[in-house]
Amino acid sequence: MSATKPDLVWDRIRTETEKHAQEEAVLASFLHSTILNHDSLECALSFHLASQLDSPTVTSLLLREVMLQAMRADDAIREAIRADLLAVVERDSASHELYIPFLYFKGFHALQSHRIAHWLWHNNRKSMGLFFQNRISVEFGVDIHPAAKMGQGIMLDHATGLVIGETAVVGNNVSILQSVTLGGTGKQDGDRHPKIGDGVLISAGAKILGNICVGDGAKVGAGSVVLEDVPPHTTVAGVPAKVVGRPATNAPALDMNHDFFCDSGDVEG
Repeated sequence: MSATKPDLVWDRIRTETEKHAQEEAVLASFLHSTILNHDSLECALSFHLASQLDSPTVTSLLLREVMLQAMRADDAIREAIRADLLAVVERDSASHELYIPFLYFKGFHALQSHRIAHWLWHNNRKSMGLFFQNRISVEFGVDIHPAAKMGQGIMLDHATGLVIGETAVVGNNVSILQSVTLGGTGKQDGDRHPKIGDGVLISAGAKILGNICVGDGAKVGAGSVVLEDVPPHTTVAGVPAKVVGRPATNAPALDMNHDFFCDSGDVEG
């Protein structure tokens, strides 16, 4: 962040961490090494992610240099980190402090690591991007192709078993739960994965397959298999998924309500 502009997210993380370091002596060293010993959010996050993605062949020191290079080169990465952290605290009832997803939530870790892989992919370093994809999959149980495009303000809740294919696009302010697949439908090449609009909520276990569009503000029910376009601001559910109503709000990703009882039954159109 600019030296003339305060970094409110980073300041809040440090304040929360200082409090907990005083309260829990056992964790004090960990909290200092991961957060309090660093002078910026990017420095702390690169240290924390690199230590988790470390491997015998590519050390955490080398991985951290790559991460910092990407973060320093791309303003969008730095903005997205902060938007994603705020998204978790605003939508996840299990998290009321920013330091919690920063340290402990693998959905956040996987997403930020993917942002580095995506930067590498588009800067003629595809082999390194694929290395990151593999390490993310092994360590976090999340498999996102480096070419997949992810917006800002995204929450990957729980995240285990999430798969996102090469030509998938995920918009801004989207919430995705565990065991979701944004995949293809066969061996065809080219543009073959889903496009997810802004404010979409994708519930646990949903499979969205093929080069189809899920419109802004849509809701996909848990366990659904979506094979056709989903109109904006509709709720779909079932195998195969069908329109069953309309979300009660314009951006269901923000209220995280997964049931259908609050949705309108009006599905004309």
